[in-house]
Amino acid sequence: MRSIFTSIIEGQIPSYKISEEASAIAFLDIFPLKEGHTLVVPKREIDHWSDLPSEEFAQLMQFAHTIGNAIKKAIPCERVGMAIAGFEIAHCHIHLIPVNNMHEMEFSNPKLQFTDEQFKAIAERIQQKLI
Repeated sequence: MRSIFTSIIEGQIPSYKISEEASAIAFLDIFPLKEGHTLVVPKREIDHWSDLPSEEFAQLMQFAHTIGNAIKKAIPCERVGMAIAGFEIAHCHIHLIPVNNMHEMEFSNPKLQFTDEQFKAIAERIQQKLI
């Protein structure tokens, strides 16, 4: 069964895209734990990160590294935490979350809500730090 991420990758569902490369895409999580919470997703639909061939996983992590550095520059935070849980959607994805402590990375925390304009502004702030 196709994942919602595949529909986002193919442009069938809109997203707040941060960046894209040949094998991966990064976009804002629409149910964020923190401002700037971003998902990094391989374009190939694979459920579990450990099922990615080593080279693809390395490329995905390099892309996540680049995006994480841009988030750190754009969003005031102590660190950009990384999580790969994989329970929400059966398509490998990395959560990059700007945080100031471990508690802020707990997925049981209430999700933030932003307007379309706010999401666009957050994405743009992160994109500007990629340059």
